[in-house]
Amino acid sequence: MSGRANHMIGRRAVLAGGAALGLSPLASKGQTMADAPDLILRDGRITTLDPARPEAQALAIRDGRIAASGTDAEIMAMAGPATQVVALGGRRVIPGLNDSHTHLIRGGLNFNMELRWENVPSLADALRMLKAQADRTPAPQWVRVVGGWSEHQFAERRMPTLDEINAAAPETPCFILHLYAGALLNRAALRVLGFNRDTPNPPGGEIVRDARGEPTGLLVARPSALILYSTLAKGPTLPFEQQLNSTRHFMRELNRLGVTSVIDAGGGGQNYPDDYAVIEKLHADGQMTVRIAYNLFAQKAGQELSDYERWIAMTEPGAGDALLRMNGAGENLVWSAADFENFLEPRPDLAPTMESELAPILERLAAAKWPFRIHATYDESIERFLGVIEQVTGGEAWPTRFIIDHAETISPSNIDRVAALGGGIAIQHRMAFQGEYFVQRYGRYAAEATPPVGRMIEAGVPVGAGTDATRVASYDPWVALYWLTTGKTLGGMSLYDESNVLDRETALRLWTQGSAWFSGEADEKGTLEPGAYADLAVLSADYFAVPPEEIRGIESVLTVMGGRIVHGAGDLSPLAPPLPPAAPDWSPVNAAATPGMRADAPQLRRFARSCSDGCGSGCGVHGHDHRIAWESPVPVADRRAFWGALGCACFAV
Repeated sequence: MSGRANHMIGRRAVLAGGAALGLSPLASKGQTMADAPDLILRDGRITTLDPARPEAQALAIRDGRIAASGTDAEIMAMAGPATQVVALGGRRVIPGLNDSHTHLIRGGLNFNMELRWENVPSLADALRMLKAQADRTPAPQWVRVVGGWSEHQFAERRMPTLDEINAAAPETPCFILHLYAGALLNRAALRVLGFNRDTPNPPGGEIVRDARGEPTGLLVARPSALILYSTLAKGPTLPFEQQLNSTRHFMRELNRLGVTSVIDAGGGGQNYPDDYAVIEKLHADGQMTVRIAYNLFAQKAGQELSDYERWIAMTEPGAGDALLRMNGAGENLVWSAADFENFLEPRPDLAPTMESELAPILERLAAAKWPFRIHATYDESIERFLGVIEQVTGGEAWPTRFIIDHAETISPSNIDRVAALGGGIAIQHRMAFQGEYFVQRYGRYAAEATPPVGRMIEAGVPVGAGTDATRVASYDPWVALYWLTTGKTLGGMSLYDESNVLDRETALRLWTQGSAWFSGEADEKGTLEPGAYADLAVLSADYFAVPPEEIRGIESVLTVMGGRIVHGAGDLSPLAPPLPPAAPDWSPVNAAATPGMRADAPQLRRFARSCSDGCGSGCGVHGHDHRIAWESPVPVADRRAFWGALGCACFAV
């Protein structure tokens, strides 16, 4: 179905249910059909991020862009006989969120096959979900839990055991990815894969074995995640039509959380142009509900330069349109530059050949004026990457723009070098999932600025926020906004002092205006000022007013992309275009609530818990809810969590 058809369905829903929704088509004297807005949103609390008018009550939208913002009276005076009017009931409105680093295109191909553990409060719940999905999944399909969760989110504060996974799914193959650190496979998966005592360790990883030499089901990414990529790739895939359906569901799930744009960073096994056929088909059919700018990721070690030579001859940055466009090279430019962010393992030392392999690729990209992005977790890697960039440019700024991705441990001096070279830094909430591991390995002091977002902003470097979903972290932007504004992990550990915790408006700007720079669209998206894309989210709760712990439970009740309603919930759900059920019919999406749909999302724990029995005890003296896990570093910087670590009144419960 075309985008125009979806738009008309939304308009028919308005006409059918207008009285119940408080909608009314109004005309203004002197207003012509050509001048009148297509859509008016009124009675809202609208954060525009427009310096000329930061707050508004109403918006007028025409031809997919913001026509005006103002009071209800000012904007309603613009209405014509065909204008669609939506009353927001005083809800908070923000510009559409823009994930500056994610993997939507690859993730969309698999979304309908994946069981999500985001926001699941206990391991017991997660295992029940695993069993239920295993029971409904037909052979030869697998159950996949592919990232987005942390053991620290669970009440039990631990990983599942292989015995528990085998008990939950004795016959259906299961693959459970834990960050880029490892994976858990049940016995059925080992049989299907043919892993036995004679199977050699694949490149980049270890198959853990028992005393008899038999694989246990644990795969360890040591020193890289290649073992995880390659094993996951052995599972069944969906046919093309179901991949179309799966990608639509993934985009709608992002819409549910207020996301209207992403920058796709490619990925292992995501070959251009073959693996872009699904997203190209959706684009051609008018079924895009998220804007995508995509980067091209070199696929094979030793062939990276030939990849880019071929792609430079095929396409160019900006090719496409405002809904789907090519954005440049990366995040993988050369495999010898990969410094995987597995904080359970020591920092990897990049190969001594890295500079000689990276330089000719950057020279070719510079000559073609291609932007690029490069995966760079550690300052030691960034130091070397910047040296190659300076060598290629003679110390001058890159001819277009470039992105340092992740940058958890970047130093002040290298932040300044990025600024001088005309680059930006894309940050993600990976520390919300791995902060405890980082502190365990490097210490609490080293974690106080990981990444040093405040210092980046002070230096004037363009900063965009994102998730790195779906394998390393959740695609849920509200987890990222919670982390940016509280400095806490999913387990409740406070990582940062005030200098590296952002106020809510600054964090929102990184997720809107900030990210727009990374696709060269800073003049067109990220605000709700006249002339900008009409991309916005009407929120289920006021982001600027709710207690910090409730940020993680926010959703969008109405998402608009390019002036077109792409998602509606609650009393606004009749405005949403229809979406077919997830295919295949056994998909977890049809059975298990997603992060944006879970009723328990707003009631997330205030602190990490070690109580595995659902302990509800709180402490009236120190204010904490539960004792935190004793194996975690004592949180001396957080008074309430500190007492929980010592047991306090909860100790005897």
